[in-house]
Amino acid sequence: MHEADNSNSMVNELSHHALNIRKNIIKMLSMAGSGHTAGSLDVVEILTVLYGALINYERKTPDWAGRDEFILSAGHLCPALYATLAEFGMIDETELMTLRQFGGRLQGHPERARLPYLETTSGPLGEGLSQAAGAAYAIKYLDSNKRRRVFCLMGDGECDEGQIWEAAMVAGKYRLDNLIGIVDCNGIQLSGTTHDILDLQPLGDKWRATGWDVYTITDGNDIAKVLEIITDAINDSVSKPRIVLAMTTPGKGVSFIENDYHWHGKAPTKLEAVRALAELDREGADNV
Repeated sequence: MHEADNSNSMVNELSHHALNIRKNIIKMLSMAGSGHTAGSLDVVEILTVLYGALINYERKTPDWAGRDEFILSAGHLCPALYATLAEFGMIDETELMTLRQFGGRLQGHPERARLPYLETTSGPLGEGLSQAAGAAYAIKYLDSNKRRRVFCLMGDGECDEGQIWEAAMVAGKYRLDNLIGIVDCNGIQLSGTTHDILDLQPLGDKWRATGWDVYTITDGNDIAKVLEIITDAINDSVSKPRIVLAMTTPGKGVSFIENDYHWHGKAPTKLEAVRALAELDREGADNV
């Protein structure tokens, strides 16, 4: 559906979408009264680039046989995914205000049986890369449409999980070059910084050791850089899986949320949402 375009017009268009998504994240989390704010805000540019420029999908046919698959391993970031699906016309924007409501489709962690645009159900951390590796293996070795790709978004704190590295080794062994992993390196998790809880470094070397090609985005909230580097990863001719390490700012766009790990699993109050939306509105006006 999409072909990468690194022109200024594309970047400006994606930036507009990212601002809308970020504002809807604030609104839906405030309405729900619970959820994960910091990480949801900081993966906005990644999801905007994927769904706005790079992933092949059909808006009205979620089970289209030729689609690329996107797997959200860090399921608690689903407010960002739901807001992205709404921004690109796959669900109605009004449904975002039903986040975490009993019986609704937009649960606090994604449930595939409720929402057809989801490839997997996710909640327990560490499982998504195994699912993505399995999907990529099936496409590469069993599917007649071998052009399909699998994208998997993980958190850096999630890389504490041993299952991530089991899946990484499997993907490296079978040279799953149709698999693109992305790690949201925001440096925080539930109870502190990743550095203090379980230092991940040298993270790139660990991925290389399991047979992956590694790409780094030093500012994972820069639309142009995210588009450029993920496009490079997709187009690389190496016969390996690819991992993109995106250094993001937790709570990006809202000054009183940024870089504070306490917002990992906290939603803004109504008054905090008003403050946050005012900041984002000013940002939008400044960028016009």
